[in-house]
Amino acid sequence: MTKQGLYHQIISFIEIAVYLLLFFGILALHEAVVAAKDGIQFHFYGFAIVNALIFGKVILVAEDFSFAEWFREQRPIYAILAKSVAFTLLLLVFYIVEEVVVGKFKGQTISGSFPHIGDGSPRAWLFAIIVISIGLIPFFSFRVIGRVFGERELRSLFLTPAKGHVHGSDRTMT
Repeated sequence: MTKQGLYHQIISFIEIAVYLLLFFGILALHEAVVAAKDGIQFHFYGFAIVNALIFGKVILVAEDFSFAEWFREQRPIYAILAKSVAFTLLLLVFYIVEEVVVGKFKGQTISGSFPHIGDGSPRAWLFAIIVISIGLIPFFSFRVIGRVFGERELRSLFLTPAKGHVHGSDRTMT
């Protein structure tokens, strides 16, 4: 791998990890609010950091293997939605495998170490898939649109102060 390729991988990993940290952090805050409603103290925010780093690496490696590129040549919305759902399923499978492996090292059975989401029902898993998929849409929107317009141009668009005229008006955007 070239120096430039390594730099791109590091920057890409940081972008992924920061997005996931924000996303998982919001989910942790939501869980704390919901738990507080029932008088339950919830203070475990460390999972957001750990999962952001672990799942960030999973996403980075999966992207290197062109995972979920089925709609790459189609309209960007199809690629964005397909990637959001496919990566959600990949992350959930990875999460299940991770929990089962850790459970086996702790001497638990597979069923005893299988993670529970909500009440463990298929409905709770479906809701988790929907929430995570929707949460990944902005991330993959940025990635796919960056591929269409160019990453540098898209970053410039988001990070450069707005200057110019609003369409149909002489007002300057601020």
